Amino acid sequence: MLRYLATRLLYMVPVLWLVVSVVFLLIHLVPGDPIQQMLGENAAATDIQAARHAYGLDVPLPQQYVNYWKGVLRGDLGRSLRFDQPVRGVILQRYPWTLQLTLASMIVALLISIPAGVRSARRRNRWDDRLLSFVSLWGLSFPNFALGPILILFFAIRLGLLPVSGSGSLAHLVLPAITMGGALAAILTRMVRTAMLEELSQDYIRTARAKGLSENVVVYKHALRNALVPVLTVVGLQFGALLAGAIVTETIFSWPGIGRLTISAIGSRDYYLVQGCILMIGLTYVVVNFMTDFFYSLANPRIRQ
Repeated sequence: MLRYLATRLLYMVPVLWLVVSVVFLLIHLVPGDPIQQMLGENAAATDIQAARHAYGLDVPLPQQYVNYWKGVLRGDLGRSLRFDQPVRGVILQRYPWTLQLTLASMIVALLISIPAGVRSARRRNRWDDRLLSFVSLWGLSFPNFALGPILILFFAIRLGLLPVSGSGSLAHLVLPAITMGGALAAILTRMVRTAMLEELSQDYIRTARAKGLSENVVVYKHALRNALVPVLTVVGLQFGALLAGAIVTETIFSWPGIGRLTISAIGSRDYYLVQGCILMIGLTYVVVNFMTDFFYSLANPRIRQ
């Protein structure tokens, strides 16, 4: 296990280097002078030069790259022009909100997909299996930016059951979590169904039934446990996708997370804050993938071979 983890950590090194390098290049891929765009067209030349020096953009590009790496290793991501605060502090204030929303969305997706996928596999080619397949396909085709407003109109405005937007209570979390978890539930339902169909056709399932075990024990204790092993990989990958999708959902529901912060930073041309937000999302994606490999190897020891 230690050798396997060490190998996966070595694989992370070039990925982390690539993520940080791409984020660094973002500010240099913006057309024009980023300092000019941040300060406005009417800014004085002395102010532009002072800002360029303060942000370290008056030195050659290789030196900027080295300085950026030094800052990342120290946790110094620059200073936000809009908030006049260190970027790290601004991100750390918002990141827990995005993490909370992502975890809630993942829980919603699992609570929907596992029972639905199991039932669909047990009732293969029957009316409920076809219905669940249709609903999951519809869920895959329905984007978050359309589902969110519909949920707001129905549950918040028409029925008045939940808040329209904002944060601060569990009720504020319900609609954004359903919006983000809906599409993931559709993906996982199809994955669970496929994995369950494969497991239910295995010899050990027939042996368990021949021993006289109840159908629920056979399905949930034996088949489902093994069927969830490949689903772990999809869950880990989709966790990163949820972080990226949070940008749209947080904007719709005015959720104070890192996704909404990214949109706000883009609108105010706060490029160092944009860099920090994207870097945080990218690093989280890498760490989650590593944790997925780790838990997958625990669930399936053959992977470590």
